[in-house]
Amino acid sequence: MASSVCSPRHSLFLSSSTKSPLRDCPVRFPACNAFHSRRRLVSATRLKVSASSPAPAVDHSPSRAASRAPTVVEVDLGNRSYPIYIGSGLLDQPELLQRHIHGKRVIVVTNTTVAPLYLDKTVSALTDGNPNVSVESVILPDGEQFKNMENLMRIFDKSIESRLDRRCTFVALGGGVIGDMCGYAAASYLRGVNFIQIPTTVMAQVDSSVGGKTGINHPLGKNMIGAFYQPQCVLVDTDTLNTLPDRELASGLAEVIKYGLIRDAEFFEWQEKNMPSLLARDPSAFAYAIKRSCENKAEVVSLDEKESGLRATLNLGHTFGHAIETGVGYGQWLHGEAVAAGTVMAVDMSHHLGWIDDLLAQRVGNILKEAKLPNAPPKTMTVKMFKSIMAVDKKVADGRLRLILLKGPLGNCVFTGDYDKKALDETLNAFCKS
Repeated sequence: MASSVCSPRHSLFLSSSTKSPLRDCPVRFPACNAFHSRRRLVSATRLKVSASSPAPAVDHSPSRAASRAPTVVEVDLGNRSYPIYIGSGLLDQPELLQRHIHGKRVIVVTNTTVAPLYLDKTVSALTDGNPNVSVESVILPDGEQFKNMENLMRIFDKSIESRLDRRCTFVALGGGVIGDMCGYAAASYLRGVNFIQIPTTVMAQVDSSVGGKTGINHPLGKNMIGAFYQPQCVLVDTDTLNTLPDRELASGLAEVIKYGLIRDAEFFEWQEKNMPSLLARDPSAFAYAIKRSCENKAEVVSLDEKESGLRATLNLGHTFGHAIETGVGYGQWLHGEAVAAGTVMAVDMSHHLGWIDDLLAQRVGNILKEAKLPNAPPKTMTVKMFKSIMAVDKKVADGRLRLILLKGPLGNCVFTGDYDKKALDETLNAFCKS
C-alpha cells in the first residue's frame, strides 16, 4: 500500500514560572525545501511561508517593543485565503479585527476562565470607533469535557435569540475547545457565517486555530463530529500567554515539537537549544516558535485543505493521544499531554519497524522530558482500550488503521497503513497492561 510521505487554559493570575475520502497517497514532500514556488512575500511585514527559513538565536530575534506591526503569515487557499496576525498587543489594535467584520452583528464565544481576562478588551477592539457594531457573547464552561453538543446548542440558542443574520460574525476567544466549537457553530448557523479566531493558548496559537478544522467530541471518539471551515483571519496576541498556567503552556509545546519532527529539522534543532527560553516565556522565543509553527501548518493546509493525505501527517502522535483522551475521560489529560505520550509511542513503533535510529528516538524522549511533558500513557490505559478506541479513529479506512510514523532522518514521516502489525502490538505491550 502506498503511503503519504512528509519531510519537511488561562488563570486569573500570572504564572509563576480531495475532495476524496482520506486515503493513503503517494505524495512526496521533500525535507525542508517543499513547494517554495508557491510562497510569496505578501507585504513588508508578512513573512514568506518557507520551511527552510533560518531559525535565529533568541538573542537576535526582534524585541517585544521593537514594533507594534504584526507579523503576518498567509494561509493560501485562493479566494478563501486569510492572514494570521502574530504579535504583542494586537487586541489594542482595533483595525486588525474590524477589517474582517461583516455586517453589524458580532457574537463572541468564550469560556468562564478567559472571559474575565479578555472579553472586555475584545469587545472594545471590535467596537472602538465603530459604534454601528453590536456585540453579543456566550460564555461556556472551561474544559475539553464541555466540547459537546449541549454547549454547541448554547451558541445556536444565543444566536437565534439575538436574531443574528447571515452577515453576522462569530468570534472565537479562547483555546482549542472554544475555537473548534465556535468554528463548527459558524459553519452550521444559517449554513455558514463569517468567523474569526482569537486563540489565547499556545496549543491554539500554533495549531488548532489554523486550518479550518472545527467540531465537537463524541463519547466514543474525539472530534468525530465537525466540518472543515476556514476563518476570515486568525489574531494571535502573544500577550495572552502571560496568564497561561505552566501546565497549559507545556501542553501547547507538544504541537510545536511535532512540526520539527515531521517536516522541519532546523526548527527541531532550534527547539532543542531554546526549550529553556520557551518554558521561561521569553517573548522573542515564543514569537519565533509561533511564527514558525504557523508557517509550517499554513503551507500544509494550502496544499491539502481537506486532509486527503499530506495534512494527515500533522497528526503525529494524535491517534494514540486521542485514544488516551477518550479512554481516561475528556479533560483529565490536556490534549498536548496526550499527544506527547502518543508521540513517544509513535516513535517507539517507528523504531521497532527499523525506520529511525536509536539517536532520534532518544532525542524525542529528551525534548519532551525537557518540555515537562509525559513520556508514557496513563497506567489505566490497556492494550484492549487502545485497540478498541483506535478502531474508530478518523484515519481508519477499509478496516485499516493508518498511522503517522517517523521514517528516515529527522524531519521525515509517513502516513500509512502498510506496516508490520507486530510492531504496533510490541509498542502497545511495552507501554500498557493487557
